[in-house]
Amino acid sequence: MKKFTIDGQTGRLDKIVSELDPSVSRSRAKNLIDDGHILVNGQTVKPKYKVSHADEITVEEVKPKPISLEPENIPLDIVYEDDDVIVVNKPQGMVVHPSPGHPDHTLVNALLYHSPLSTINGEFRPGIVHRIDKDTSGLLMVAKNDDAHKFLSQQLKAQKSLRKYVALVHGRINEDSGVVNAPIGRSPKDREKQAVVADGRSAVTHFEVLERFDDYTLVSCRLETGRTHQIRVHMKYIGHPIVGDPLYGPRKTIKGHGQFLHAQELGFEHPKTHELMVFSAPIPPIFEKTLNNLRLNNALGS
Repeated sequence: MKKFTIDGQTGRLDKIVSELDPSVSRSRAKNLIDDGHILVNGQTVKPKYKVSHADEITVEEVKPKPISLEPENIPLDIVYEDDDVIVVNKPQGMVVHPSPGHPDHTLVNALLYHSPLSTINGEFRPGIVHRIDKDTSGLLMVAKNDDAHKFLSQQLKAQKSLRKYVALVHGRINEDSGVVNAPIGRSPKDREKQAVVADGRSAVTHFEVLERFDDYTLVSCRLETGRTHQIRVHMKYIGHPIVGDPLYGPRKTIKGHGQFLHAQELGFEHPKTHELMVFSAPIPPIFEKTLNNLRLNNALGS
């Protein structure tokens, strides 16, 4: 049990706890608060509770659930499969691989039940050549053996793979297309976030406007590089954060089930046949429903 007394700090409880105890991330603090393992003055509160002077915070030390990478019989939307590669359409809300905060029920657990996977990425990320966020839906390429994994990884590194996303963003983008070329690294203000920083790694995103609404824009984004949260960070950087983004978007947004970002197209050279293969996946129903509602509002307002 750890105890802290507030003396001058201000802000949300989950943020303050992560500052008082650097070993606890803000997301971890939020989960501990939700589960009743962090108390203020002996009482359970919400993560958004604003701390006050002399508040006494107690943090119960809870050991993370051990990760045991077991195959799980979870349905998969497989777009393509052969002896070397699987292309899977990941649903929104599913984590790609196990981690301390998500020890099971991941895409990797489901893939292991379905097929042998490459071993290059270590014990908890077998087969995973690239990732997309939990709240992002869409296409991923997965390697079934180490040779395929090496070949696909080299394509990514050489920026030869095609990765196109469709995103609904806040605000109207006036330009029909554009390029965001801005380096990305860890945010100096919040270690859970990425940000455009001078000493970050090179990051390039190409965007094209697909459709405009009163207060939103539907865009296609093509990744030239593949930094963590790249599209989310770049769209916020140019003043058009992704709708529903819990980290980088505004609180006032369209209701849905996570961020409106979908990995729609994926292309790569096959590791064995060297054939250029391109795949696409339709946007999820909640995404399509939201677009139809915006189109209806546009028509009624015109």
